[in-house]
Amino acid sequence: MPKLTWLFDLDNTLHNASHAIFPAIHLNMNTYIAQVLHQSGLASDEAAVNAARLTYWQRYGATLLGMVNHHQVRPEDFLREAHRFENLPTMIRAERGLARLLRRLPGRKILLTNAPRRYSRDVLRHLGLHRHFAKHIPIEAMRVHGRLKPKPSKQMLRKLLAREGVSAQSCILVEDTVSHLKGAKELGMGTAWVTQYLAGDSNKQASTGGRATVGSTKRPIYVDVKVKSVGQLFRQLHRLR
Repeated sequence: MPKLTWLFDLDNTLHNASHAIFPAIHLNMNTYIAQVLHQSGLASDEAAVNAARLTYWQRYGATLLGMVNHHQVRPEDFLREAHRFENLPTMIRAERGLARLLRRLPGRKILLTNAPRRYSRDVLRHLGLHRHFAKHIPIEAMRVHGRLKPKPSKQMLRKLLAREGVSAQSCILVEDTVSHLKGAKELGMGTAWVTQYLAGDSNKQASTGGRATVGSTKRPIYVDVKVKSVGQLFRQLHRLR
């Protein structure tokens, strides 16, 4: 049996981003999109902003990619403006004993997040989890042939597997965004769906630049295990190996 490699999402998987972080990102993102539309001579009222965000999400899977492709926005500018917080540590909520729970899981752990580097690094350090991850892969590092390819891109996942020298069969993707698990399963990865924070998930699609939200918590066929929290993964290991 090859050594396991865990690919962990961050927001709403390792901590509760829906509590305060996603609502703040939602407001920041709307403000930034309105500024870009206005500077382009386009309508920039609330309806226009919402329409742009939804259209780009539906077309590209991420509002960020639409803003890059249609408005020549630099990804780093979009991400920086969307992730401005007055006091991030006070906004972070997570289950107790998370570091201990991660230590119980055998194998190497990689943080794979569609969030930007600085924000995800700060959250990880605040939670005291940075020492438990062998690698941190933020959205800025998700490029294929020079083009940004965030989750759920199978091209990006294939490149990750090749770079890390691991097989899909030895990897487990742990996510709250269920649509991100489908492509991973098609590649042969194990898939774990964390649902603990989905109840407060109404801002997630917008706040991350277009991550799909979930209308139902019924387990799809491409999900190996559905757990309420990361703490339940250890008991489900037999279904993931």
